[in-house]
Amino acid sequence: MAHHHSHNHSHGSHEHHHAPANYNRAFIIGLVLNVSFVITEFIFGFLANSVALIADAGHNLSDVLGLLLAWLGIWLSRRQPSHQKTYGWRKSSIVAAFLNALFLLVVTGAIAWEAIQRFFHPDDVQGSIIIAVAAIGIVINTVTALMFFSGRHNDINIRAAFLHMAADAMVSVGVVLAGIGIILTHWLWLDPAFSLIISALIIFNTWDLLKESFHLVIDGVPLKIDQNAVRAFLCEYPGVAQIHDLHIWAMSTTETALTAHLVIPTGHPGDEFLAKVCRELHHNFDIDHATLQVETGDPQHPCVLESEQRV
Repeated sequence: MAHHHSHNHSHGSHEHHHAPANYNRAFIIGLVLNVSFVITEFIFGFLANSVALIADAGHNLSDVLGLLLAWLGIWLSRRQPSHQKTYGWRKSSIVAAFLNALFLLVVTGAIAWEAIQRFFHPDDVQGSIIIAVAAIGIVINTVTALMFFSGRHNDINIRAAFLHMAADAMVSVGVVLAGIGIILTHWLWLDPAFSLIISALIIFNTWDLLKESFHLVIDGVPLKIDQNAVRAFLCEYPGVAQIHDLHIWAMSTTETALTAHLVIPTGHPGDEFLAKVCRELHHNFDIDHATLQVETGDPQHPCVLESEQRV
C-alpha cells in the first residue's frame, strides 16, 4: 500500500496566492476611523448629556472588536506549522469568522431588545446632534465596509468584517431616518420601528455567514466545491478503478485540503501522475493541499477505510 503526499505548488507561491496582505491597510484605516468615531461619540454624548449617544458609542465599540477579531484570525492563520500544530494556526480565520457572526447576532439581538423596550417607554430623539453624529457614522462605516467589499465572496472572514461595518452603517441610517421622521411627525414609535426592521435585515444577512462558518469549523466541504464533481474527476483518471475515503475540508478561509485513496490495480502510477492530479485539483477545484494514497485493491488486504460510513 503506497502513500504519496504532493503539494501542487511551492510554499512561496502558496503564500503569494492566498495571503490577503492588502487587507492590512484596510484594517488599519478601519480601526483608526472607528476608534476615532467611538471617542467622538463618547465626548459629544457627555457634552450633550445624551444617554443614546453614549450607548451608541458602546455599540460602535463592537465594530472595533469585530475588526480586531477578523484581523487576528488572518494573522494567526499565517503562523508557520510546528511539531504540535502541523497545519499551523490556519483554522483561526474560520474560527474568527464564526465568532464574528455570533458576536454580530448577539449585538443585533441587544439592539432589537432595546427597540422593543422603547415601544413601551418611548424617548425623544435628542435633536440634530444625534442625527449629525449618526450621519458621520454612515460615512465612516460605509467607507470601511467598501474596503472589504471585493473580498467578501472569497473569504468568509473578510465577509464577517464587511458585514459588521455594513450592519452598523444600516443602524446609523435607521437613526437618521427615524430622527428626521420624528422631527417632522413627532411619532416617537418610528425610532424603535426602524431599529427592529434593520435588526431583522442584519440577522437575515448574518445567518448565512453563521451557518457557513460553522460548517467549516466542523470540517464540512467548502460550499464552493462540489464533492461529487471531485469524486467523478478522480474516478475518471486512467487506471483508477475506484476511489474511497475522500475528505475535503477548509484549512483556512482561503485554503482547501483533500485526502483520498485511489485504487489502481496496475500498481503505483508514479510521481508524475500524482503531481499532475494535484495540479489539476488546484486548477479545477482550487484545492491547495492534496494527499493521495494509492492502493492496488488486493482482496487479501482490504482497506479498513473503504466503507463510506467509516471515517
